[in-house]
Amino acid sequence: MTVRIEKKGKVWTVIHSRAQARNAMDPQSAEALVDAFKAFDRDADAAVAVLWGEGGAFCAGWDLKYCGSLVQDPAQIHDIDSPLEDRLPASTAELPRGPLGPTRLELDKPVIAAVAGPAVAGGFELALWCDVRVMENSAYFGVYCRRWGVPLIDGGTVRLPRIVGMGRALEIILTGRKLPAEECLRIGACEHVVADGASRQFAEAMAHEIARFPQLCMRADRRSVYLQQGLTLREAMRKEWYNGL
Repeated sequence: MTVRIEKKGKVWTVIHSRAQARNAMDPQSAEALVDAFKAFDRDADAAVAVLWGEGGAFCAGWDLKYCGSLVQDPAQIHDIDSPLEDRLPASTAELPRGPLGPTRLELDKPVIAAVAGPAVAGGFELALWCDVRVMENSAYFGVYCRRWGVPLIDGGTVRLPRIVGMGRALEIILTGRKLPAEECLRIGACEHVVADGASRQFAEAMAHEIARFPQLCMRADRRSVYLQQGLTLREAMRKEWYNGL
């Protein structure tokens, strides 16, 4: 079992455990993460989730060893080579899962990433999917898939510019360079930097603080932050008003 859930009160910690592969993502883990976060979103007693990679790595991206096997079985590549609109029924709002799992889910509840070691390539995209990122001193981000000719298809080109701005996002994406935790904090790619080994504890403490608040109001404000992107001021203010009622 590569994914497990630990619950404490209203906080769920979703643990990805493929330490031998630096928590690189394979299809089984991706499906398990999707199932875990869907269950979290449905559970009336759950308020905040923490995503943590066991064994000193958040996620090293998509499993390149598995990627190599696709050459032998082209049918399996359907997840990454077909346009989303070709597979999305007109009556369905939910996108097919991303190669990294939950990166196309739109949850009603917040998720905090507890990042140790590498969160690179698709692992970077997985961290960007979370609402808040807590990085350890030695943790780092990076579009390392640049060197292998693998594109960002788990929301990286969408979320990174919204978080750090267009110019910074382009430089990070085009160069594929390493982003140390200290720089991530400075440019807004993460919100907290903590001592090595402390990211999970810090993220869980934050999650419990958030879980103490009245949840309907908190979720309404969170939803408004996401919905206002791309709207005019008037449209965004109107949505904020109706969303808060």
